Amino acid sequence: MAFVSYPDPRLAKRAEPAPVDAALLATGERLLLAAAEVRAYGLAAAHIGENAPVIVLNTGDAEHPVYGAYYNPVVEAEAGEAESGREASVSLPGVEADIARAIWADIAWQDAEGGAHRERMTGFLARCALHEIEQMNGRFFLMNLSRLKREALLKKARKRRD
Repeated sequence: MAFVSYPDPRLAKRAEPAPVDAALLATGERLLLAAAEVRAYGLAAAHIGENAPVIVLNTGDAEHPVYGAYYNPVVEAEAGEAESGREASVSLPGVEADIARAIWADIAWQDAEGGAHRERMTGFLARCALHEIEQMNGRFFLMNLSRLKREALLKKARKRRD
């Protein structure tokens, strides 16, 4: 699977809510296949070049992934307490950064039938959900860093590519 590479403008585009129809379900299926192929913890449609309000999360673990598609996900609430953790993206391979995220988040979404769900996600799953919803909303994870830290990481990434 070819993923969109940072700083492609599609990664900065916000996906607006949409009906859970055949087109959105097809995007969800492509995203599920892409996540399984690379054993991702999560993906947003922007990673495969599509502007759609869908993310995929692994609710299992690295050895036994269980992928699910979340349509029109939104963060309804999050903890005031944050924890720093390593994050990365398929759109910028080899680059990792410590990002502070809430230790829990209440996430609302629709399933493939359009049914409404809400769940309090904690720990690593909350981190993944917040990361992917942020990407779905057009904000790449490196934007959570200071300009100086972001530029240093990008410079290092360019050197590795050259």
